[in-house]
Amino acid sequence: MRVVFMGTPAFSVPVLQALAAAGHEIACVYCQPPRPAGRGKKDRPSPVQAAAEAMGLPVRHPLSLKGAEAQADFAALDADVAVVVAYGLILPQPVLDAPRQGCLNIHASLLPRWRGAAPIHRAIMAGDAETGICIMRMEAGLDTGPVLLREAMPIAAGDTTGDLHDRLAATGARLIVTALDRLADLRAEPQPEDGVTYAAKIDKAEARIDWTQPADRVDRLIRGLSPFPGAWCEVAGERVKLLRSRVAAGQGAPGQVLDGFTIACGTGAVEVTEAQREGKRPMPAAEVLRGLVLPGRLG
Repeated sequence: MRVVFMGTPAFSVPVLQALAAAGHEIACVYCQPPRPAGRGKKDRPSPVQAAAEAMGLPVRHPLSLKGAEAQADFAALDADVAVVVAYGLILPQPVLDAPRQGCLNIHASLLPRWRGAAPIHRAIMAGDAETGICIMRMEAGLDTGPVLLREAMPIAAGDTTGDLHDRLAATGARLIVTALDRLADLRAEPQPEDGVTYAAKIDKAEARIDWTQPADRVDRLIRGLSPFPGAWCEVAGERVKLLRSRVAAGQGAPGQVLDGFTIACGTGAVEVTEAQREGKRPMPAAEVLRGLVLPGRLG
C-alpha cells in the first residue's frame, strides 16, 4: 500500500521500520519539528525524523495541519492509508478524509481505557494488571474511533514505563503490518461507552514523591514515571530520581530510611533498586549508595 506515516518519538520508529520492511511504499513521513535539546539547546531532530532520513524517506514537519495549503499538500500524496502513532498534532477532518482507506492509529492501551497522551504511564500508576495495543480507525474525537485489532499484554510487578514502552512498540509494529494485510476483511468494532478513562499528560508536579502515600502507590509512581520524567525526592538538598523499586517489608515514619535504600511510606515501605543522581547516569541502588550517604529521613 502507499502509506503516509505520522509519528515523532522513539515509540514510533519500530512501526516505520516494520512498514518499510513489509514492502509498503512510504510516500512521506510527518513528524514534529526539531526541538532544542541537550546542554547546548541546539535543535535536534525527532527519533522518527532521524530514522526516516537514514532510510532515505521524504520528511515533513509542519507546525500545523489546519491550513488549506498543508491539507492540500497532504492530499496530493495520494495515499492509500495514513498510519499514525504518537504524532503529536490533531488531524483535521480533511486530513482524516484524504487517504483512500482512512487513517489508522496505533494506541498503547486497551481502549476505551486510557484514551489520551500518557496511556503507558497511567496504566502502571493506576496498578492495572494489563495493557496492550489497539489499531483504531481515526475519527474527530480523542481516541474514540472503532478498533480493528487489539492485543493485551500483562504488566509485571517490576515493570517500568520504559519496559512496557519497548514491548508495546514492538507489538504495535507487528499488529499494524497484520492490519494492513487484512484491512479489507477486518471488522471495526465500536468502542463501548463503559470503561472510558483518560490518560492526561504527565505534569512534572506529579513527580515529587509523597512518602505519606501507601507503599504500593509510591512504588507505582516510581515505576510509572521511569525513565521520564522520573519520580524524585530530595536527599541532603540534592534532587535524586528514583527509577526502579519494589514494595518491601518495614514500617516507620514517612520518608524514614529503614535499611539501605528502603524507605518507609504512609503504610509499608519501598525498596529503591535503581536511581539517578543529578548529572549522573542511572545506577543500581547499591552503586548510588557508595557515593551518597542517606540522611535518616528523605524529603
